[in-house]
Amino acid sequence: MKSLFFAALVLAGAAHAEAPLDERIDKALKPMFRADAPGATVIVMKDGAPVFRKAYGLADVDKNMPMQPEMQLRLGSITKQFTAVAILMLAEQGKLSLQDDVTRFLPDYPSAGKHITIERLLQHTAGIPNYTAMMTFGLSSDRERSVQQMIDYFKDERLDFEPGERWSYSNSGYILLGAVIEKVSGTTYADFMAKNIFEPLGMQDTAYEGHERSAKRRVAGYREGFLSGYRQAEKVSMTQPYAAGALVSTVDDLARWDEAISSGKLLNAESWRQAFTPCPLPNGVKCSYGLGWQLGTMRGHRIVAHAGDIPGFNAEAIRLPDDKVFVAVLGNSNRNMLNTDKVAFTAAAIAVGDPFPPQKTIPMTKLAMTAFVGTFRLSESGIRTISFDGGGLRFERKGRRPAGLRPYGVDKFFVEGSLTTLDFMRGPDGAVTGFTLHGTSGDESAERIVN
Repeated sequence: MKSLFFAALVLAGAAHAEAPLDERIDKALKPMFRADAPGATVIVMKDGAPVFRKAYGLADVDKNMPMQPEMQLRLGSITKQFTAVAILMLAEQGKLSLQDDVTRFLPDYPSAGKHITIERLLQHTAGIPNYTAMMTFGLSSDRERSVQQMIDYFKDERLDFEPGERWSYSNSGYILLGAVIEKVSGTTYADFMAKNIFEPLGMQDTAYEGHERSAKRRVAGYREGFLSGYRQAEKVSMTQPYAAGALVSTVDDLARWDEAISSGKLLNAESWRQAFTPCPLPNGVKCSYGLGWQLGTMRGHRIVAHAGDIPGFNAEAIRLPDDKVFVAVLGNSNRNMLNTDKVAFTAAAIAVGDPFPPQKTIPMTKLAMTAFVGTFRLSESGIRTISFDGGGLRFERKGRRPAGLRPYGVDKFFVEGSLTTLDFMRGPDGAVTGFTLHGTSGDESAERIVN
């Protein structure tokens, strides 16, 4: 009788034991997708081995073609880390220095006497205006352009700031870096990347779009429909994103890329250290960007990551070097239809054993919500406004689509559609004075500036 009792306890414990890692990841990710909508491919690596590899949704909605894990999708700005490594390879070969002025290689570039170095282009601290933010960009995005025509598009714009003065994301800088690679190597960007990076690493499904060995596994990209649902995204010539965002790949090849980085291939240890070192800014201002990678923390775990957005596609690749975890998510829709950041960080947090808490809204009266309405200045990323949105709150950043702000605890809210949470602080009189934003790339404090 006693042995039966203990046997029952063992069986009960086994029934309540934690599910295998792949099942926990799948359970968390599955609700983010619809079987009849555009989807994504996902891979999670841990200690150099795949622990999760799956595709969700459709590769082609019209043909009802399911997404498969081995399919090729556009990387968007994840391309930048490959461009950065190409520059570092040329630097190691003594063909350029990161401190070289861009005019050494592109003498006709009108730098107005400013010292625009290769390093500042890599770091987004050169002050060159971002061409994708220019008013006329997008009016002819399907048109084939030469590298020189792309440079001509933005070269005469005034600098946004003095080189090295601050950080501001600029695709234009990476167009220039692609041109430098071509000038120094004497070959095209597409050929240089293939022969020096993709082929040596066995990345057979990675290429500058249009130069693939085979495009049989390419998928369609989607955006929101005019009234509802989705439609195929507008055509974009990959000559326009070029070295800033024109690569296609698979999650399997991105896992090979991560293994190469972890093993110290292609570059020496000092070059890899430089790639993952935050850019220096005046007056001790924090910079969260290295050379082609975004740097930060996720729930206290160090991350090296980059997102990618291009019409019809969005992507996220995250390295957690201390935890030996890598996650890549490639989606075939715009970010406001499926946020690959949320998918990737959810999977990464589970893989490191520190999952995000469930987001369950608690009831709150409109009167209680009034305490949180106002304008706040974040210490690093600018102004946020919190206002009423019907029966709830809206969290907004100028120039971005607002998101719902939902309470899940006392003075605790989550930003709808993301993994970002806000912990509000109150003064001695009980009034809200600010909040701490917990994001997927670290924490940031905010001060209330308007009541």
